[in-house]
Amino acid sequence: MRKNLLANVLGAPVGEPITDFARRGAARSMTRSIEEMAENTKRMADGEAIVSLDTALVDDSFVADRLDQDDEDYVRLRDAIAEHGQSTPILVRPHPSREGRYMIVYGHRRVRVARELGRDVRAVVKSIEDIAHIVAQGQENAARADLSFIEKALFAKKLLGMGQAKATIKAALAIDDTLLSRMLSVAETVPAGIIDAVGAAKGVGRDRWEELKKLVAVPAKAEIAFDAILSEEFLAKDGPERFSHLLAAIKAGRRAPARRQVPQQTSYWAPPGKAVEATCRRSGKTFSLSLTSKDAGEFGDYISSQLEQLYGAFLEAKTRNVQGD
Repeated sequence: MRKNLLANVLGAPVGEPITDFARRGAARSMTRSIEEMAENTKRMADGEAIVSLDTALVDDSFVADRLDQDDEDYVRLRDAIAEHGQSTPILVRPHPSREGRYMIVYGHRRVRVARELGRDVRAVVKSIEDIAHIVAQGQENAARADLSFIEKALFAKKLLGMGQAKATIKAALAIDDTLLSRMLSVAETVPAGIIDAVGAAKGVGRDRWEELKKLVAVPAKAEIAFDAILSEEFLAKDGPERFSHLLAAIKAGRRAPARRQVPQQTSYWAPPGKAVEATCRRSGKTFSLSLTSKDAGEFGDYISSQLEQLYGAFLEAKTRNVQGD
């Protein structure tokens, strides 16, 4: 009975080849469904109730779409929210596997800002499936022109690796077959280590990434590229300048002197209840302190106001240690 039903749906007896027409028809039907879903995602949060959520209950999307986390756009967003509040809610769904928690569909940076400021995040909660989640996440970032070419290419590669259909990926990124093919070609050819070193490279489009792809496809030039991304000159640059420096180094065929790697030490601290969580990172002469959770903003302000006293106490303790007291 199942076989007959399947045969009726596919338009060909079970065991017989499905015609190209049937394949095209099924593909068109799937594409139409995803296109309708894409249209619906644009209105997904319209008219919905906005709630305040504790960021400790909010988890990241199951697929990442950003490379740079501390770029100038993020700093501007954080400063604006700190001064004026969060005007646009994020979209979350009930977590598919962790009861009582939520998964971000879009709005990762706004959640991060809320954590840094020790605030709740304003959100719309919507029960949706994975495909709708992917389309909404991709289209929201595309609409805001937030993602660079390489970030979109990596997003597409990750989705394909998770088994998502190309029709879903195209709808999420609002691209056609040709552009998807080029994105995947770049993401699969350029080594991940090089992409991570360059970062989002906003403003660097498809043509320049394809130029880099063709260069690093040659093993000898790939070696030059790996040397270049370890050089002091490369690391001193930001964003698109890193990409331009790398491209010039490969074309010149010069191998940069390798940068001595300084090991990074990371430590973590939190009081009982975790009202504030501190992550400390030290690498060579650089030290950074990152505070998150509810009291992060106030505690950070307190530390900032006490820097002179803290440094004085540090020098006093250092002097005592030298003198052997």
